[in-house]
Amino acid sequence: MRKILIIGAGKSTSYLLKYLLGKSEAEELHIIVGDINIQNARKLINNHENAQAITLDVFDKASRQRAIENADIVVSMLPARYHIEVAKDCITLGKNMVTASYVSNEMADLDKAAKNKGLVFMNEIGVDPGIDHMSAMKVIDDIRDKGGNVILFESFAGGLVAPESDNNLWNYKFTWNPRNVVVAGQGSAAKFLQENTYKYIPYHRLFRRTEFLDVEGYGRFEGYANRDSLKYQSVYRLDDVKTLYRGTMRRVGFSRAWNMFVQLGLTDDSYEIEDSENMTYRDFVNAFLAYSPTDSVELKFRHALKIDQDDIVWDKLEELDIFSDTKRVELKNATPAKILQKILEDSWTLAEDDKDMLVMYHKFGYELNGKRHQIDSTMVTIGEDQTYTAMAKTVGLPVGIATLMILNEKITTTGVQIPINKEVYKPILEELETFGIKFKETEVPYLGYNPLNV
Repeated sequence: MRKILIIGAGKSTSYLLKYLLGKSEAEELHIIVGDINIQNARKLINNHENAQAITLDVFDKASRQRAIENADIVVSMLPARYHIEVAKDCITLGKNMVTASYVSNEMADLDKAAKNKGLVFMNEIGVDPGIDHMSAMKVIDDIRDKGGNVILFESFAGGLVAPESDNNLWNYKFTWNPRNVVVAGQGSAAKFLQENTYKYIPYHRLFRRTEFLDVEGYGRFEGYANRDSLKYQSVYRLDDVKTLYRGTMRRVGFSRAWNMFVQLGLTDDSYEIEDSENMTYRDFVNAFLAYSPTDSVELKFRHALKIDQDDIVWDKLEELDIFSDTKRVELKNATPAKILQKILEDSWTLAEDDKDMLVMYHKFGYELNGKRHQIDSTMVTIGEDQTYTAMAKTVGLPVGIATLMILNEKITTTGVQIPINKEVYKPILEELETFGIKFKETEVPYLGYNPLNV
């Protein structure tokens, strides 16, 4: 039996494990799932004869190295910041490695060592990053193969609530890490390329510069810019591209309402609030508003942010119960962002019978024989339940497929890499289609860049 070590039994591991266990008899696989909480691993394994759960503390070097040495390939499903120690052990012990996370500078620095050892270190093989890379490169390579030149590339993705579970005014629930939603876009201005001009959107303007997107069968969405759209220009070999933009998808109206939190300062994660554990939600909001001996918190809020009483944004804010004088923060010395996250989790946590949805949308503009053309490519995946979510499916499946391809020596290029080469993306996309993860590509009139984001 060939041994696959999966480190981390979090949300996205469910579908990865389901896929590998489904292949375990035919492929002679034994899957070892290591987690600091062995009960998480046991729950996912569900007594399968070709799997075992072990207690694995990633900070315990000796046990970590024993587990890695015992495996034929290692899959790290840990938070991104913890991959590097696993990666260093894989170099030392001569093991191939797979992660769904962005390539960090520390991981990139291991490229030479991995190549010297003849090892494959596959990264960014989840959904975003991952499926976005592969589906984009397929179309880009197709355009090049027929002699076209890509001049526009826009890419959007969003983890959202499925239509049948969409029952709040925000049209949103947490389908992944809530903290990432609360602090999204902070740290630097979003930068992108528009008609050969570099554009920048500072954080305080980010959620008012959106682009509308229509997905057949699912209605209208909006997209706001990711931090750095330019880093993939060279990776995708888009040297002549005039417009390059990557963004996050939400339902229309989300960003305008979210901007209220940004303007008031509730998403700030850079300082702690004294005595926060004794605050009510109302106290928390009031801490950011001017003092008035007569005006209510609601009135001060509306005046500060210029929200009319009949504005749907106001209904969205009230729906979250942020003005409650009975609900308490109960977080000691918390940052504004952490407190806001707790408030939102009251309303945006998926119910037991809720389903999530993953949406992806690419736009490709290209020139061919003196004419301009456009291809729109869309993909929607709906989750099954709270264990086998759309997010877990679109992260876990490509990780599992790539792991098996490396184990079977169908991916042989060594070094630290992402899935942008045809030997990787073509078979993975083809297999994803058998699981219902399929892109619809449509030729449409060339429209250029959406003027809303000028």
